[in-house]
Amino acid sequence: MCSMNESADVIVIGSGIGGLTAAALLQERGISTLVFEKNRYAGGSCSSFQREGYRFDAGASVFYGFGDNGVSGTLNLHTRIFRKLGIDVQTIPDPVQIHYHLPNGFAVPTYYDRHAFLDTLAARFPHEAEGIHNFYGELDDVYDILSSMPAGSLEDVTHLLSVGAANPLKTVALALKSFRSMGKTARRYIHDEELLRFIDIEAYSWAVQDALSTPLVNAGICLADRHFGGINYPVGGSGAIPEALCKGIRKFGGRICYQSEVAEILVDNGKTYGVRLVDGSEHYAKAVISNATVWDTFNRLVTDARYRVEENKFMRASSWFQLFLGVDAAVIPEGFYVHHVLVDDWKSYNKLGGTIYFSAPTILDPSLAPPGKHIVHAFVTGEVEEWQHLERGSNAYLEAKEAFAAGVIARTEKILPGLSKAIELKVFATPQTHERYLNRFKGSYGPLLKPGQNILQKPQNTTSIKNLFAAGDSTFPGQGVIAVTYSGVSCASYIARKFGKPLDELL
Repeated sequence: MCSMNESADVIVIGSGIGGLTAAALLQERGISTLVFEKNRYAGGSCSSFQREGYRFDAGASVFYGFGDNGVSGTLNLHTRIFRKLGIDVQTIPDPVQIHYHLPNGFAVPTYYDRHAFLDTLAARFPHEAEGIHNFYGELDDVYDILSSMPAGSLEDVTHLLSVGAANPLKTVALALKSFRSMGKTARRYIHDEELLRFIDIEAYSWAVQDALSTPLVNAGICLADRHFGGINYPVGGSGAIPEALCKGIRKFGGRICYQSEVAEILVDNGKTYGVRLVDGSEHYAKAVISNATVWDTFNRLVTDARYRVEENKFMRASSWFQLFLGVDAAVIPEGFYVHHVLVDDWKSYNKLGGTIYFSAPTILDPSLAPPGKHIVHAFVTGEVEEWQHLERGSNAYLEAKEAFAAGVIARTEKILPGLSKAIELKVFATPQTHERYLNRFKGSYGPLLKPGQNILQKPQNTTSIKNLFAAGDSTFPGQGVIAVTYSGVSCASYIARKFGKPLDELL
């Protein structure tokens, strides 16, 4: 808890990765920060929790951004941020990003080795071999452009002029590519409908949208970087990332206040000057960063109705039903990959519960479970409305969770036979759980761009209220840990220049 009326240069609402990244980088520059978090732990959906000797990832489990700069360019934000903070985060490389299990017996691992992945895909679709290489080559081009440019705010004119002067041709190329979608680009080169479905699930696996609705720039980051920086799992689980950011904040004199929920952003005459907590205490700052969703920020924390953001201004991504399972290690066969996506029917893959996401992180880090045990983390999309008729904690609610989870487990046995009999610990989280613990509107994965919108139409870090800034998945570039990390870097870059202490380039 923090003392009454404690103040700082910058207050951060919520300890999601975007807000923590901004706070750590600002604090390193000597700009004092104060982070308020409602829970007892940091990280939001990129956190860890423990039950009976198991350490589970609360959400995210596929991590970009930890590659070697000397090999993979400069998109490796985690590597560069933690180097700047002088904090060590150990990781374990994963040879496969995701193993897809799709209808018609179509299964393909997306290997770190780019040639192995493309050859596997071309073996399934030999008539599309040239198109496959051309399409994924387009993603590599985006990656190459982005990896040559320093991270910074698109609202910072000084930064943009500097980048444009140093990389004029690449800046123009990136601007043109920002108007293109992943799906339309794929259709330039590929015509096989089953292969185009695979391109859709490649997008859906992280963006929860099909390829036509996914900006090409986002795809270039995620689907190219897996072959350069690769997928690297933090030792100790996803919570190691926020723990390291918090360590960096404290190292340079910043504060993180747990069990300190923000009730209101204080605004006077169109300008914010601090926050009020649920305990009634007020805390003041020259700037406030909200890590909440755009709906939570302007429809709950800002009480002035003039700033209200209608739900339909953006597409709202669904929430999740998650299963955290402790299992006997014998159920995981030799050679089984860590991350899987399972689609039973293309007609329902993008419907609620239609796609199963699955991971077994103890394959990489056995320390997450007791000896002889593994973790299985499975989740599907869901909505609060499906559960709100049930009283939380009631027998009916608990029975409904058990029944729903049993259905997901039964479907998962397609790739992991005997799972149901190997389970020794079960923890379930409904969309209501996400809404309650993460303070997210309807437990949502966040706002998505509507079809036809380009990535530059995603909200940036500034808002309609002076000195109120935003970070996280409601801002550019969007969903995913590496994306919200970028939003935090961007937000810190803009604020630091505003304070006259511009960030050094992350090297």
